[in-house]
Amino acid sequence: MLETVRSAWKITELRGKIIFTLLMFVVFRLGSHIPVPGIDVAQLQEFFRGDSLFGFLNVIGGGALSNFTIFAMSITPYINASIIMQLLTVVIPRLEQLSKEGEEGKKVISKYIRFGTVGLAFLQATAMTFGLIRGAIISHTALSYITIIMALTAGTAFLMWLGEQITEKGIGNGISLIIFAGIIASFPGGAAQLIERIRVGQANILATIAVAIFALGLIVFIIAITQGERRIPVQYSKRVVGRRLYGGQSTHIPLKVNQAGVIPVIFASSILMFPPTLAQFVNHPIAVRVASILDWGSPLNTIIYFLLIIFFTYFYTAIQFNPVDVADNIKKYGGFIPGLRPGRPTAEYIERIVSRITLAGAVSLALVATLPILLQNFTDMNLIFTGTALIIIVGVSLETMKQIESHLLMRHYQGFIK
Repeated sequence: MLETVRSAWKITELRGKIIFTLLMFVVFRLGSHIPVPGIDVAQLQEFFRGDSLFGFLNVIGGGALSNFTIFAMSITPYINASIIMQLLTVVIPRLEQLSKEGEEGKKVISKYIRFGTVGLAFLQATAMTFGLIRGAIISHTALSYITIIMALTAGTAFLMWLGEQITEKGIGNGISLIIFAGIIASFPGGAAQLIERIRVGQANILATIAVAIFALGLIVFIIAITQGERRIPVQYSKRVVGRRLYGGQSTHIPLKVNQAGVIPVIFASSILMFPPTLAQFVNHPIAVRVASILDWGSPLNTIIYFLLIIFFTYFYTAIQFNPVDVADNIKKYGGFIPGLRPGRPTAEYIERIVSRITLAGAVSLALVATLPILLQNFTDMNLIFTGTALIIIVGVSLETMKQIESHLLMRHYQGFIK
C-alpha cells in the first residue's frame, strides 16, 4: 500500500488530485468548527454526545453536531435526496429513461438531487430550529431563527458542493470521503476518552484489548466481503476476420459478493434517523415513546437496521447490475458460458448466481453492522457505532485505493490490489 502511494506521488496529475482531496478535508474540518450564531452550545453538547440517535449523526459529522456548527446536519439531506431519487427512478419512466442516457442523463438527475438536497436541508433545519434546539436559542426573534435556518441549510449545501468537487477534481467519491473524514476525525477524541477511562479505572484494560482484537477481526472480515468475488467462466469462439483469427480465448465474469459497497449501510442509517428525528420534533408523549422505541441500539431499531441493509444491498445491486445486458454483450461478441445457450438462459443463470452471492454479502454486511450493538450489552464500552463506522472506513479506503490503482495501471505501475 505504501509503495502504491509512493508511486502515485511521483505522477504529477495524481499528486495534484491527492493534494486537492486533502485540502478539501482541511476545509471540511475548518467548517466543522464554525459555530451557528445565536446558540448556547453548552446546553446541547451533553445531549448530542449521548448514546442516542444523534450520536451517529455526531460521529459522521466529526463532532459538528455536538458543537452545533454550520455542518451540524452533515451530508444526511444529500443522502436522503439520493435515496428518494433512486426510488423514483424505478417507478417514474422519465427518470428511468434519463438514467439510461449516459452522462447527459446523469447530469440532469444530479441537478434534481441538488435541488432535493437544498429542500430537505431547509426542512430539516427548520424542524431542528423550532423543535429540537429551541431551548438553546439565545434570542427568540425572527431574525435569529432565520439566521440559524439559513446557516444550517448553507452548511449542508456547501458540503454537497465540496463532495462534488472532490469527485470531479480529486480522488474517490466525494460524499463518501466526507463521511469517512468525519468518522476518522472523531477517533482521536474517542481514544483520549478511552485512555482516561482506563486511567481512572472506569474501563477494564483486558476488555479494551479484547474489543481491539474484535475490531481487527471485523476489519479483516469486511475486507474479505468487499474483495470476495464469484468468477463465472466465459468461452469465446474463434472468428476469422479477413486474414486474421480472433477469439478462442477463455475468460471470466467477476461477480462481487458485495457489489453495493458501503451504500446500503449509509442508506439504512439515514432512513432510520428520519422517524425518531420527526418524533422528537413533535414533542408529544406518544412521539417521545416512538422515539425511545426506535432509538439507536434498541432491539426494534437493530432488527429494522439489519433488514434495511439487506434490502438496500439487493436494491442497489439490481440498479447497478443488469444480467440481461451482460448476457447480451457476451452473445454479441461471440461468447458463451460452458453448458448454457447464449441469450436468455445465460441471463437467468447469471441472475441466479447474483441473487445467491448478494444474499451472502447482504447478510454478512448486516451482521458486521449490528453485531457490535449486540455485544455492547456484555461490555462497559460504547460499541454501538463500531461496525457501521468500520464498514464505511474500510469500504471507502478500498474504493479510493482502487481508483489510485487504476490510474497507476494506465501508466504501467504495479500496485497492491490484485
